[in-house]
Amino acid sequence: MARGDTAVPVLDLEEHVITVPPGVPPDFGGDPPPPDPWPPAGPAVSNARLAMLVFLGAEVMFFAGLVGAFLVFRLGSVTWPPAGQPRLPVAVTAVNTVILLLSAYTMYRGLRAIRAGSRQGLAGGLLATALLGAVFLGVQGVEWVRLVHFGLTLSTGTYGATFYTLIGTHGLHVLGALLWLAVMLVGATRNRFSAARHVAVELCGMYWYFVVGLWPILFALVYLT
Repeated sequence: MARGDTAVPVLDLEEHVITVPPGVPPDFGGDPPPPDPWPPAGPAVSNARLAMLVFLGAEVMFFAGLVGAFLVFRLGSVTWPPAGQPRLPVAVTAVNTVILLLSAYTMYRGLRAIRAGSRQGLAGGLLATALLGAVFLGVQGVEWVRLVHFGLTLSTGTYGATFYTLIGTHGLHVLGALLWLAVMLVGATRNRFSAARHVAVELCGMYWYFVVGLWPILFALVYLT
């Protein structure tokens, strides 16, 4: 340094370097940042329920195809039912429709009970639903036997073929739903479900609501038109 020059202090930056671990924001003093007001939430619909919705969507498309085929034959016929064919039992089936609709309410009661933690209420609701569904299917079976006896079969023409295809397919779905209900009822009697664990019952309820809600549409189309 030359004579007369003023000394200038030198700051050693290496001594003031602060090492921050990865993923940790540096602290420069002051208040911490406010928390995120919109934290990420879980999925609105669980994977199991989403899968059931997709399955029910496929079922709706399947029955839409059957209904469309029925309407093509129905609207293309001058007389329906054709001459010589037996008339469908409208009054008995109407009462049977009320029985099936009542089963949707008992299913709702059972689901509401298990959400509240009542295993006994769930078992009672499932049992009532299964009994009502069995009565509906039994009455339908008796009427089908009588129709066959009166000459209405799959081979008697378009009228019989469309009837048994559409109504019989729905009957098979009710039978499958009854078997599912029986499995859920066994699980309920063995205390396998609780307020926190009853997804299987929820899925069974969704399927039962589907077969119940579909029937009034089929009843109106096949029996009343």
